[in-house]
Amino acid sequence: MADTTDIPAVGADTDTGGKRPKSVRVVLLALMIAMMLAMLDNMIIGTAMPTIVGELGGLEHLSWVVTSYTLATAASTPLWGKLGDMYGRKGTFMSSIVLFLIGSALSGMAQDMGQLIGFRAVQGLGAGGLMVGVMAIIGDLIPPRERGKYQGMMAGVMALAMIGGPLVGGTITDHWGWRWAFYINLPLGVIALVAVSVVLHLPKKRSEARIDYLGAALLTVGITAIVLVTTWGGTEYAWTSARIMELIGIGVAALVGFVFWQTKAAEPVVPLHIFRSRNFTLMSVIGFITGFVMFGATLFLPLYQQSVQGASATNSGLLLLPMLGAMLVTSMVAGRVTTNTGRYKVFPILGSVLMTVGLYLLSTMDTGTSRFTSGVFMAVVGFGMGCLMQITMLVAQNSVEMKDMGVASSSTTLFRTLGSSFGVAIMGALFNNRVQDVMSQRGGALGSKVTEQSAQLDAKSLEKLPVLVREAYQHAVSAGTHSAFLLGAVVAVVALVAAVFVKEVPLKGAGPKADGEPDAPAAQPPVAEAV
Repeated sequence: MADTTDIPAVGADTDTGGKRPKSVRVVLLALMIAMMLAMLDNMIIGTAMPTIVGELGGLEHLSWVVTSYTLATAASTPLWGKLGDMYGRKGTFMSSIVLFLIGSALSGMAQDMGQLIGFRAVQGLGAGGLMVGVMAIIGDLIPPRERGKYQGMMAGVMALAMIGGPLVGGTITDHWGWRWAFYINLPLGVIALVAVSVVLHLPKKRSEARIDYLGAALLTVGITAIVLVTTWGGTEYAWTSARIMELIGIGVAALVGFVFWQTKAAEPVVPLHIFRSRNFTLMSVIGFITGFVMFGATLFLPLYQQSVQGASATNSGLLLLPMLGAMLVTSMVAGRVTTNTGRYKVFPILGSVLMTVGLYLLSTMDTGTSRFTSGVFMAVVGFGMGCLMQITMLVAQNSVEMKDMGVASSSTTLFRTLGSSFGVAIMGALFNNRVQDVMSQRGGALGSKVTEQSAQLDAKSLEKLPVLVREAYQHAVSAGTHSAFLLGAVVAVVALVAAVFVKEVPLKGAGPKADGEPDAPAAQPPVAEAV
């Protein structure tokens, strides 16, 4: 029986019909707010960027407003997870919220593009801790058997952020000004901070071990190089340019050095023994591919609907509603079923199948595809991703010991982040090359000239084009999305193969026992299974 005045480290049912203590529900609400902050920010800022550039200038540095945030988030993610394991989850998580809020306030006060880029990096450092902290605290509070339900709720929050972000960003920018796109984080963050401070009670930790600074530095350099390669390759610099080759060399050398050092370090940033668990390694692969597919889809689907189907860009978030709505519903259902049965292997397999089929269907879209048809195809992809989004985190956490909960959460988050960087870069390069080829074939010299700067035209530029060139561009975008989504379908097959080899280790905890599940206390930490 749980004490409602204090939250147990692993969680337990009360004597009131198995309901969670009220204090746990308050903390979960605070965690949802924190997750919303991390996910919503980039969606809101994307809508506000034209206005920001109009006031601050610096159009040539526009991409760095997003890149600096992404880099800082990816690089800091493993370190936040390790700090939580070493010094306690609560203090580390609150520190990340404070850092995120400081970055938000400074970004809102930026006077030029250079300041904004720097302050966005500060914000990104905090965001890395938000994502990891949320998942790791759920891992501490909730027994594995029930964890799927709550992580499904977090996936729903992510989907809502992706749907509502552009709408909220446009409304705030139009009525309050772009600076409030950052300031809006402050009241929400303070609410989350107060709730976590007052209600969350976890066992205090104090490790005598020193932080592995060399490992953290090597990992940061490696991740930074990878993200810069995927961001700059094919856009700022040619894929075969000296700068990209240098970054690839630096990245590979840093990551090889990191892996070697982790075998020697007393307190490694990412303990390599967690990869001895077959399930953890497979979930890292599936998480990477889910990120690859998801962010590629959210980039190209609105472009296709605006350029080919003539949809308005104003409500761009609503264009993804079939996919994100399906993802939200399926995440909730998958979490609930996992909680009730303790079984989960069916979801990675079913999710990978649906994701592969949905991406193939999206690759068949052309200039004559109706919005309803494309919506159905998007829903199929959404159902697949909904089965995968949080189940990957759940199984990864269930595959390690409690002392490694933070690094397991951060590593899974990192693989998904890196997957998104690779997805946007590789699918983007394929899309751009295909658009250029088709425009040269159908639009002639004028077609090539129109897209020589960028393969993505906004609505105003599209309206100014001659009819023949506009039609050529619509065919080019259709061809580009065909290639990008076909690649996504091929990559998704790898997730299916990985899912087949997942070993179903029954989740222990409160609730009806799964068939064959041995009696065990809810608070028993999960034990990593060997390959």
